[in-house]
Amino acid sequence: MAAPKFAPVSATQTPRSYESPLHVPAPWSPGRPGEIDGKQPRGAGLGNQGPDQGYILTLARIARNKIKVQPGESVDDAIRGSIGIALRRASMYGRAPVMHDLTFALTIWGWLIDVVPADLLARRKELFSGVGDAAHSYYEVREITGLVPETTYQLSIEQLTASMPMSWRALTGA
Repeated sequence: MAAPKFAPVSATQTPRSYESPLHVPAPWSPGRPGEIDGKQPRGAGLGNQGPDQGYILTLARIARNKIKVQPGESVDDAIRGSIGIALRRASMYGRAPVMHDLTFALTIWGWLIDVVPADLLARRKELFSGVGDAAHSYYEVREITGLVPETTYQLSIEQLTASMPMSWRALTGA
């Protein structure tokens, strides 16, 4: 093992120092099927990939108790339908999801307010009903996520909260 030059050694031993290896391996390059060579592809239906997107499930467990549902609605539907919005917002900024992204998504559809306007409630029931069933709701969640205009994603939480619930149609693209 290499030792610093000031370390005491016996007279019979010669101290070693760092030496470069004789063989330097070639740099890594993508060569397996499914690995992306170059930039992430863009296009309709491909979405915006972001890092550590699975963390949204931990955030959803934490936010579960804050969600206010009306009769005929499910907390699972609210979470599942809002996760796509939160992930899209996070990936637009090139980062993993944070609690603000999930709060943003839940605020857009009024899941965090006590008194929900009747027309928003009707639209929510129409869109979110049954999306909590993860096995059969991919396209429904994509539809909910796609409804929200790009301009809404650029708002801060404070701007969004100030606009809700009066401007829910403009914020959700309804």
